[in-house]
Amino acid sequence: MNHSLRHAHGFSLLEVIAAIMLLAIAFGALMEVAGGSIRLTQKASDYTQAALWARSALDTRFVLEPLQPGVTQGNFDNRYRWRLQVTPWTVPNSAPPTTPYAFRMYKLDLDVMWGSAPFEHTAHFSTLRIGSNAQ
Repeated sequence: MNHSLRHAHGFSLLEVIAAIMLLAIAFGALMEVAGGSIRLTQKASDYTQAALWARSALDTRFVLEPLQPGVTQGNFDNRYRWRLQVTPWTVPNSAPPTTPYAFRMYKLDLDVMWGSAPFEHTAHFSTLRIGSNAQ
């Protein structure tokens, strides 16, 4: 019996503490990666929601009402806000239309904002739309 106790091998307290510390460090690094992944997923979700709001606004705006140059702004909901700038657009290096009833192009620049300072986020969307000059 004395002989078997002498040959019994096990882990020392120092080895167990070192293993637990290594496990804790690895677990902490894994949690940091998981947290970063969750933050990136949330950010992508926010930008996707902003893009959906922008598409909705740009597709439905000025369908029943005429295009008017200027800046307008408002809220989509309690989280997302928008600012739309409409400006006449001409082909670079060309003259603007001179006939009063000619159709012309307008540039629509839409900014969708969410969050509050200093963590405000903005997504910018831009498109061209044709409209009548005699509006």
